[in-house]
Amino acid sequence: MSYGVLHATPAPETYMHLRSKTLSPKTLTASKIGLANSLFSVQILVPDATIPSSKDEYPRQQDVVGMGRVTGDGGCFFEVVDICVLPEHQGKGLGKKIMTEIKQWLDENVPQTGFVSLFADGQAKDLYAQYGFKPYQLGIGMAMEY
Repeated sequence: MSYGVLHATPAPETYMHLRSKTLSPKTLTASKIGLANSLFSVQILVPDATIPSSKDEYPRQQDVVGMGRVTGDGGCFFEVVDICVLPEHQGKGLGKKIMTEIKQWLDENVPQTGFVSLFADGQAKDLYAQYGFKPYQLGIGMAMEY
């Protein structure tokens, strides 16, 4: 059996769980606000997971093993974020599956002159390069955290 793909924003608790195991943690308040502003989301489910029949339902947290999202203004700027796969499911091509779904959505939805960016952690840059991303050094990246 193969892993399932669900084009839906994860539940805040699932999002926080995945981030706590693979990325930096986020609060429930930040998670709810951020998830509500997703342009596109994809989740990877274990092979035997039940896929919800309604957009108002979420899969069980233990069934979601990976995710990725696109955020932005929907016209000029898009950012690929939250690409992660639980450690026990890594090395099975799931990161590629997530990026394939995201790239397809970007190809269908980003207008001409739209700008798509992402931050690559460590060797993840090699994965993103397979989907057309390349270092962008017109300026210097800057950030501010709260």
